[in-house]
Amino acid sequence: MTRTYLPDAFATDKVEAMVKLLGLDPLDAEQWDFLQSESTQDLQAAPGSGKTTLIGLKLALMADAWTSPTRGVCVLSHTNTAKNEIADRVGLLAAGRSLLRYPHFIGTIQSFVHTFLALPAVRARKVEVRSIDDDAFETAALRLLQRPEYSTLRSYVERQHQGTGIVTGATFTYRESELAVTGAARDPRFGAQSPSGKQLADLKWTLARRGIFRFQDMYAIAQEYLARHPGIAAAVSTRFPFVLLDETQDTSATQHELLDLLFASSSTVVQRVGDTNQGIYSDAASAGGAASLFPLPGAPELPVSRRFGPQIAAVASRLAVRRPQQVRGAGPDGQVAVLLFDETTVSDVVPTFERMAAVTVPEDVLVRRPPRVLGARQNPKTSPVYPQSISCYLPGYTPTSRLTAHRTLIGAARAASARWKSGPDSHEAATELWNAVRASVSSPTGDGLPALGRLERSMVTTGGRVRILLRELLLNADGFDEASWGEATEQLAVQLKLLNGCQLRESEMEFTPAAAAGVALGSAPAAVAAVPAARAVPGTIQSAKGETHAATLILECLEKTGRKFDVTEALRMIAERSDPLRELKSVQAAVQLVFVGATRPTHLLVLAAHRDRSKKYADAMTGAGWDIRDLTEH
Repeated sequence: MTRTYLPDAFATDKVEAMVKLLGLDPLDAEQWDFLQSESTQDLQAAPGSGKTTLIGLKLALMADAWTSPTRGVCVLSHTNTAKNEIADRVGLLAAGRSLLRYPHFIGTIQSFVHTFLALPAVRARKVEVRSIDDDAFETAALRLLQRPEYSTLRSYVERQHQGTGIVTGATFTYRESELAVTGAARDPRFGAQSPSGKQLADLKWTLARRGIFRFQDMYAIAQEYLARHPGIAAAVSTRFPFVLLDETQDTSATQHELLDLLFASSSTVVQRVGDTNQGIYSDAASAGGAASLFPLPGAPELPVSRRFGPQIAAVASRLAVRRPQQVRGAGPDGQVAVLLFDETTVSDVVPTFERMAAVTVPEDVLVRRPPRVLGARQNPKTSPVYPQSISCYLPGYTPTSRLTAHRTLIGAARAASARWKSGPDSHEAATELWNAVRASVSSPTGDGLPALGRLERSMVTTGGRVRILLRELLLNADGFDEASWGEATEQLAVQLKLLNGCQLRESEMEFTPAAAAGVALGSAPAAVAAVPAARAVPGTIQSAKGETHAATLILECLEKTGRKFDVTEALRMIAERSDPLRELKSVQAAVQLVFVGATRPTHLLVLAAHRDRSKKYADAMTGAGWDIRDLTEH
């Protein structure tokens, strides 16, 4: 097959020149090996090992040497954030920017499936896609359920606990050579041929004919499309002779199966990069599936973390529950601490951490990367045990999901406008508003809107017109009435549709008077506000995946089975030097989350645990140089 890039793309002198041009640190042996590899392989990369930088470097070199005008590089990730980070890195150079357009593709697996498989399949059925969005599907499904022809299904749903989920979670699955209607997680209790089963299928297909789908539907539609048109796989693999998959550990079994159908039997080089110990987004189907095995036996590793030093690296090594790994810390000398508390001192945990961060971390580092407070759960469940979640430590904490539900676009525009007018943060204000717009759209491809910096500036382009509308919002958001807001959002909706096919959700176009728009984030305890220089930002461990913090506090939470506490289990494993692979699956899952949170900080890692459960384990770490603080003794 004709070569698609120059044979000296990864020559030593070219690599060294690109490293110097990008201002990167010298490469170690493992990085050199991956960079110069031109065959299918996996790479197991420890947290902070420079994986994203290495990917960006490899892509820049490939772009500089690419010769084919019709065949391209395919780069796949799991989130728009990760996709944008890769795109921003390759866009630093003129040659790299060529990867942002045809014949190349940089995007999420979801958008890839939509673009090359699912959307062509839907259009072949003469259906115009209106939305691919779980929330939009839920709204449409519940509205349709009220029609008389679905009375049997509606009656059944009303008798079940949280029964509406049967309808709002109705999903296509590819079974026995056809699309079947199932539940989001499992089949409904009634049979497919029962009256309720037939009405559920009819409701689902009615919405499908209207162009309203759930995200998961598109994978089943893609599978059917490939089965009916086997030549599609050959066409896609020919188009992309090189595929790079980032964050492979989070790829579901369905996604792996589709990628294998496209590339496994072809000559396409597939390089998969990730960290199996950070695989917190797994589905039931992926357990044990051959297609989901990552990394393959004998895969090379990047064991050196430049994010943190030996102390935090030692913690990471002990908490690697999926695959044993000795992480070597080559970053800043950091500190590990444990805060022990009881019911009367739980409110002191976060303020103590903030004071520790202010003393331990250089001020300029804290400004760039504020300290973070992380937990596995946002709110307590029905169990009487304590503490269960972030809100047990911060009673004023507003979970992200609730905040997002109440923070409309008009509220975001007013907040960004106030920031725009108040001083030097005009660029940050514009970025804040644009990110709010990006979160307010649904996209037929799932790829979403580009970063603000990638919008064209010329007034005659769609990107330029979007920039003008953003400026108008920043200037006038605090003075909008319902009519002027409606006009502004209608204009914005038109331009977003032209820009990237994205639709501004109707709910985001709603107008809320300024007096009613203020939704409190939840006032923090007075003790927290006492250390403004190191004010911490709370959130879930899951939401912080991939981030880097100056200091991180992991709050002990109840693991999902409701029988154990995650931080206590992590401390026990470290103290007893137990084999993570021999732990209960529920413990492994809980500790895996702690691992993700514990590998975020550069300078300070603090674990908070209840004194009665964890003091015997924490004391064992004193000899390792940990800072153990019992808040009940102060």
